[in-house]
Amino acid sequence: MIRINENYQKLKSSYLFADIARRVEKFQKDNPHREIIKLGIGDVTLPLPLACVKAMHQAVDEMAISSTFRGYGPEQGYGFLRQAISDSDFRSRGAAIDPDEIFISDGAKCDTGNIQEIFDANTVVAVTDPVYPVYVDTNVMAGRTGNFQDGRYQGLVYLESTRENSFIPDLPETPVDLIYLCYPNNPTGAVITRDELARWVEYAMKNKALILYDAAYEAFIRDPELPRSIYEIDGATQVAIEFRSFSKTAGFTGTRCAFTVVPRNCRAYDRQGREIMLHSLWNRRHSTKFNGVSYPVQKAALAVYSKEGQQQVLTNIEYYLGNARIIREKMEKLGFECTGGINSPYIWINGNKDSWSFFDDLLNKAGVVCTPGDGFGLCGKGYIRISAFNSLENVEKAMHRIESAL
Repeated sequence: MIRINENYQKLKSSYLFADIARRVEKFQKDNPHREIIKLGIGDVTLPLPLACVKAMHQAVDEMAISSTFRGYGPEQGYGFLRQAISDSDFRSRGAAIDPDEIFISDGAKCDTGNIQEIFDANTVVAVTDPVYPVYVDTNVMAGRTGNFQDGRYQGLVYLESTRENSFIPDLPETPVDLIYLCYPNNPTGAVITRDELARWVEYAMKNKALILYDAAYEAFIRDPELPRSIYEIDGATQVAIEFRSFSKTAGFTGTRCAFTVVPRNCRAYDRQGREIMLHSLWNRRHSTKFNGVSYPVQKAALAVYSKEGQQQVLTNIEYYLGNARIIREKMEKLGFECTGGINSPYIWINGNKDSWSFFDDLLNKAGVVCTPGDGFGLCGKGYIRISAFNSLENVEKAMHRIESAL
């Protein structure tokens, strides 16, 4: 008798964005002539940078010629891209990350979800609240939690991120093994200072814990004093794995390219307490279950690091940050308390009412889609997230509609 993995039955009935999609679909069906502006899910709207498009075209042309055709590439990624990432994203900021410590993949979502496979089933996991749902759901699927009860999964340690602590949670009060951190944060838009991040690295070193650091939105950081990588902190290579993405940085949401950094001296422990280096474990998992990102896509990603590509990426980032500024200023003018939208594309808004009610108000009265904070955890109650990923025209139109509706 074939049996299912019963941990899947612990999952909440639906995924946050599926709930949103259903409500939007119903609204559209009931109001076929109403235009909807989507400022919810974080999908980019600007096209790929021209430098990336040119590089991809050139790579496709290479695939049409026998002498330059390429079949299976290295699962870890082509050396040309890994070297560029090492030089530009890390060594330029004083972080000694080598190319062979970088693993190219098809998405940070995939990597943050898959990384848990290399850890023991009894690992004690800590997540921030609010939290990106993938961190939680993949550990539920792996059997590291109890049932969902009173808004949380039993067995997980929730690190509350609230307005009182500026959405930077306190260190765990009970021992934990694996800590998920995300900065600039999704969904709150909060950023973390160098000193605050150093406290987490110190905690991990002292408690033999590991930090999974999601830096998918680091390109939006404009404050030069803020760290863009956890590896800017002394000792972090021993206790942290970092995730990055080209999705929001360069518009690769439909093209799929990201990378994960597992330093060679990053460690965990076996049952006897002996140090085990995680680099070789992730390399084995990655090589076994992943077949690599296509050559044209990796060449397009390489173009991000060209002089032309850097300028084009910066222009796109500034465009979205301009949208974020408009959203934040308008919502604050309307009397709402906001976080994010300065070094982040997300604006976290205290609606002073039930999140889903606020979501329904914006959808039904203004035709604007946001993301209810409830979907990110108990500490998200009363909040909504608005994304800056849309056209300037649509953002201005959405803010005008919201002002009229509220």
